[in-house]
Parts: sequence; structure tokens; C-alpha cells
Amino acid sequence: MSPEQQLAQLTAGAAKVLSEKELLEKLRESVKNKRPLRIKLGVDPTAPDIHFGHTVALEKLRQFQLLGHQAVLLIGDFTATVGDPSGRSATRPPLTRDEVLANAETYTDQAFKILDKSKTEIVYNGDWFRKMSYEEILKLNSRVTLQQMLQREDFRNRLDAGQEIRLHELQYPIMQGWDSVEIRADVELGGTDQLFNILVGRDLQKEEGQSQQVVMVLPLLEGLDGVRKMSKSYGNYIGVSDPPQEMFGKLMSVSDELMDRYYLLLLGVARDPAGHPMDAKKALAEKLTARYHGEEAGAAARADWDTRFSKKDLVHADLPELSIGDLPADLTVLSLAARAFKAAFDLEKSNSELRKQFITSGSVQLNGEKLTDPSAAVSPQSGDVLKLSKKHAVRLI
Repeated sequence: MSPEQQLAQLTAGAAKVLSEKELLEKLRESVKNKRPLRIKLGVDPTAPDIHFGHTVALEKLRQFQLLGHQAVLLIGDFTATVGDPSGRSATRPPLTRDEVLANAETYTDQAFKILDKSKTEIVYNGDWFRKMSYEEILKLNSRVTLQQMLQREDFRNRLDAGQEIRLHELQYPIMQGWDSVEIRADVELGGTDQLFNILVGRDLQKEEGQSQQVVMVLPLLEGLDGVRKMSKSYGNYIGVSDPPQEMFGKLMSVSDELMDRYYLLLLGVARDPAGHPMDAKKALAEKLTARYHGEEAGAAARADWDTRFSKKDLVHADLPELSIGDLPADLTVLSLAARAFKAAFDLEKSNSELRKQFITSGSVQLNGEKLTDPSAAVSPQSGDVLKLSKKHAVRLI
């Protein structure tokens, strides 16, 4: 691709680029000098698993990588012990280095389902921060003012609300900025909440006589509800390690509008507007499932979906199983539905929710027969299929 073609592809889906002019100049220099740009993405492995919201920046890093640029995945084994205050209303609980390194192992395993591991440079910021003397830390701090730090919206809001801000949290943007100096980043990727930190990196690079990195911040991905950002705490997430059928099913539940966002941010392409929305959604779900579980698993998940929902053939579908032996003798429709949701899908449903949303509405069906009386006795047999909702069904064994 020409530099101009690269620019168009790389900036697609970005929330802000500072600036596109600088990025185009860097891309032109890269082609002229045959030197790939160094693209930095820093991650703090504060948890072992990642969801699709985390993969937005990884997908953009992959785009740079496919164009021949050098992907630099920076593992914040030092900064994770401090805790990124971005967007936080309270101080993060500290992690030990052993916890961080354990998380980093599974985090990178999942990240390399997107990135080409053989072409990715992995660095740990503990390699330089743990070698710094206190004198060097003081000199680094002297380059940034307290007024600059308090320009950050999350710091300012906490200060105005009378909430504490620990001094070590003020170090975080400085450390993230110094990471860019150490790896000589040409571009840094991050979420919109990282804008301030990445700009600090530009300032420190300038002071060190380096070419300043281009800032590319990416939107926070909406979760399955289409409203709030994807988060485990909101229960609206798709985990990279979710089983294939579960991943496919979650993707099929998104709205058509959200599907377009997922195409752009998770696959890096626009949906073909000429195609039928249902076909496009199935294609999206299959491609993303295949990315994390392989082509065969993606195709199998789509075939199972068609069997269960398009053809409405639950008898031959691959369903989770529920043992009759684990059920009480005095079973009712209500207690059966509650146990099935919990045992097969690890979902806690209140009795009122089960009655109103699933049972009396006719969603709960045993072998196709609607069970609309919550207190009615029921005696399922081995081989029976219990449908709980459009997305949930189990086989009794």
C-alpha cells in the first residue's frame, strides 16, 4: 500500500489521531527509508482474561503489523503494581509482581490469537524502572508539574469530590510516558481514556530529542447491551476464552447498529451494506469465533446455531446437559428452570424474573410444549430437551 492508502486504513475506526498529518509523514519516511514504524501498545495485566473490548487496540496493532510495521507489546509488569488511575473514581488495589506475571502469561497467550507472535516485540517496563535510582526518579518527576497532572479529568473530579488521590497514582502518566522514550515509539495506541498519558509521552520524547510519537486513541467498545462499555462487572462482555458456541451466540444477540461497530473495531473492515443483516451477523460471529478457536470451530458454531434457531431443531443440536439425578423429586417448572440456568449457564435468575420473563411468557418449553405454570409439577425424562429462552436450551440425561 502507498502511505496514503495505509493512512486511510489505519485511521478507520480511531476516535482521535494527533495528528493524521504527522502519521502520513512518518509513513512516507518509512517507505522511503525502508524502516518499519515502531507501534507501541502498553497493557497492564491486572486480570488473567481479556474480553473483546480489550481487543480493539490489539486489532489496530495487528493492522500496523500486517502492513509491515513493528508491533511492540509493552507488558506493564511494573506499572501494573501501581495501577492505572485512568477513569477511576478510587485508588486501584495493588497487585504483587507474581500476580502480574501470572496474569501476563495468559493475557499474552490470548493476545497472540490476534497478533503474529513471531513478529511482535515484547518488552517489560520493569526492565528499566527497577534499575532507576531515586535520584533518577526525582529528575524524571521534575519534568512534570502538579498543575499538569490535575488537568486530568479523573484526578480533578476526585479532588473536587473530596476523594483521596495517592501520590503514587500521579506517577503513572509519567511512567507510561517514559516507556515511549525507552522503546522509541513512533505511534502509541490506547483507549480514549489514555489520551492524557500518551501526550505525556510526546512531551518526554521531545525533551529527549526524539521524534514525537503519533497519538492514536480508539473508542471504548460497547457491550452486548449496546449502551455501556464492555465490562465483566456489567455482564455485557464476550470473553476471548468463551466457548465457541457461547461466543457465537453472544455475537448473534447484538443489534444491527452495534454489529457495524463490531465489524469496524474488531475485524477492521466495514460491513457490506448490500448483504442481508442476518447473513452479515452470522458472518461476523463465525469470523470472530474462528479467530479465537479456529476455522473448524467457527464453522461448527454457525452450523449448530442454524440447527437450533434457523431450523429450530433442538433435538439434533449440540446442547449442554443437565443430569436428572441431580434434580429434587418434588420438581416444579420454576425450580427446574432455575436449576437449568444455574447448572448449564452459571446464570442466577430470581423467581420473579423466571416467572415474568421466561415461564408465563411461554419461553420455557419441554420438547416443544410450553410450560406456563411456574408451580406445576414436572418429571423430565432422559433425552428431553428443555428450552429456556431463545439463546438457552439444555438436554436432560
